[in-house]
Amino acid sequence: MKKWTLGFLSLALVAVLGACGDKPADQGANDKGSDSIVLRVGASPSPHAKILEHIKPALEKEGVKLEIVEFTDYVQPNQQVDQKEIDANFFQHKPYLDSEVKQRGMDLVPVTAVHVEPLGAYSKKIKSADELKDGAVIAIPNDPSNGGRALSLLSKNGLIKLQDENKLEATAKDITENPKNLVIKEVEAPMLPRMLDEMDMAIINTNYALEAGLDPLKDSLFIEDKDNPYANLLVARSDNKDSDAIQKLAKALTTEDVKKFIEEEYKGAVIPAF
Repeated sequence: MKKWTLGFLSLALVAVLGACGDKPADQGANDKGSDSIVLRVGASPSPHAKILEHIKPALEKEGVKLEIVEFTDYVQPNQQVDQKEIDANFFQHKPYLDSEVKQRGMDLVPVTAVHVEPLGAYSKKIKSADELKDGAVIAIPNDPSNGGRALSLLSKNGLIKLQDENKLEATAKDITENPKNLVIKEVEAPMLPRMLDEMDMAIINTNYALEAGLDPLKDSLFIEDKDNPYANLLVARSDNKDSDAIQKLAKALTTEDVKKFIEEEYKGAVIPAF
């Protein structure tokens, strides 16, 4: 009987000790006495996940173990934060976030701005936008915020004219002049680099351009300047944005060390926003 009791107590002790290890952020983010907090953050592979990888050691010293969950689309990262499957994400700008929150009713809020990824125009068929022929087909992102951003870029480079080129969610209906009768084709953003063989030109988000091996500064026909409202954000929920772990992550993402890393790694293709 004593042996059975001793064995039971030993098993119970193992279970208790096992439960005292890493804590997910939503359970232990404000518990400063915990040994370690696991923070799960969704990110696009480049540059977002690379930046997060860079700050892992610094966060580890702060008691936060960063687990990076990579996504290649723009829908799942927000859904999974909202559903509490991950703690935060890092891939989007505020106009896109605002659109998603409004459309899907998600409880998501910006925590801090980290960098700007200028949107660029790319082509495998021409070397200059002046070479676009009448009726040329141009692919743009199909989500409202990036689609409007692409049309604004086309307008600012004289290919079309919009009623208001600063309207964040402009659509083809806002085009007032189209002297070359350009055909605007909306495509899912991750597919745009793959469409270059089929299209005369594509307006591509920098993260997808980098993943496809394109150099935004060398390969783009024209590109946004840094003065735009599209800084990429760390995003969390309203119930965890002020947690100790999320605030440590926000601080780590906006240090001089990260600024230097972005500038040296991307050489102007990605621009610090802090």
